[in-house]
Parts: sequence; structure tokens; C-alpha cells
Amino acid sequence: MSKMQVIETEIPGVVVIEPKVFGDSRGYFFESWSQRDFDATVRPVKFVQDNESKSRYGVLRGLHFQKGRDAQSKLVRVVSGTVLDVAVDIRRGSPTFGRHVAVELSGDNHRQIFIPRGFAHGFAVLSPEAVFQYKCDNPYAPASEGAIAWNDPALGIDWRLPVSDVLLSDKDRCHKPLAEADGLFDYSTDYYAL
Repeated sequence: MSKMQVIETEIPGVVVIEPKVFGDSRGYFFESWSQRDFDATVRPVKFVQDNESKSRYGVLRGLHFQKGRDAQSKLVRVVSGTVLDVAVDIRRGSPTFGRHVAVELSGDNHRQIFIPRGFAHGFAVLSPEAVFQYKCDNPYAPASEGAIAWNDPALGIDWRLPVSDVLLSDKDRCHKPLAEADGLFDYSTDYYAL
């Protein structure tokens, strides 16, 4: 029996995962990752790298992706604090091209979001600080980095932060909007088969 509930979103392939949490007066326990359950209920993916970051309130990282053969799926969760996590469909020809899914992830709700290849990803920290973890199914490849502007008005993302509170890296300040971005994906290509 699976120890997680998979919740479909408005964009096929992007799913929210809620683990079954077992708690009592001592605390709680849950399986944060099970290859068997994930393969059976979401899709078979071989994750090869785990990453962790710690950020303070207002930090916004994104919207990032890796191009072509280096494309990445991500399984994202928050260990402590709260973030708004966002996945944007950047597959040209997709019926949901340019649309996004935004999900609040926190150390309290234990939710995770799976973001397949073909999406840009970003998050904003809503709590005083947050520890953020994610699995990737392709290693980091600096030469294949791509990104789109976090504040592209065509995307219509409500980051739930006042613009004056947003803290960006120098790199994330200068990405192009989706309409001008290069290295996007093609909806008819299976990026898991490359």
C-alpha cells in the first residue's frame, strides 16, 4: 500500500505529493522518498542528485531549467519554513504553454511537488527562513543552463511577496521573458528518451 497521495494539478505531469504522516505525542514519522511508490504512482524516474539550500525571507530563485539532453525532473520539498514553489510549462506547442502551477510547500505540510522535464522552476521564501531540498534526475550542467524572467507579466505569477521584499541574485535579475527566451522545449519531443 502506497504511503503517499498523488494530487493532480491543472498541468498534466506536474503533481503534488502528500505523504502519510504518522504522529503521536513523541513527534512524527513519514517516508519522504520511496522509489517503488514513486515509480508506481507518478512515473519511473532515476534521481541522481540531491540538493539543499537555505534562504531567508524574500529570496526568490528562478525561473530555471536545463536544456536539451541535460533537462531535469525535480522532486521538491521544504524541510523547515515555507516557500511558494512554481513550475512553468515551457514546452512550445503544449496546450498549457506559458501556464504555471504554484504550490505552498512547508516543513509543516510535508508536501512535495514533482516537476517533469520541460518546465522552468522557481521558488520564493515566505517565512523568516526556509531549508529547501530537491532531487534531480540529471546532474547540474552549467553549459545547459536556461532561465526566464521571474516577473514576466505574461506568466501572471503571484509570488505572494511585495516586489520591494524580493531578493534576487545578480543572474536572476536579467533573464528574458518567455516570449524572448531561447533553449525552450518542444512539446512533441520526449525528453526522457534522449
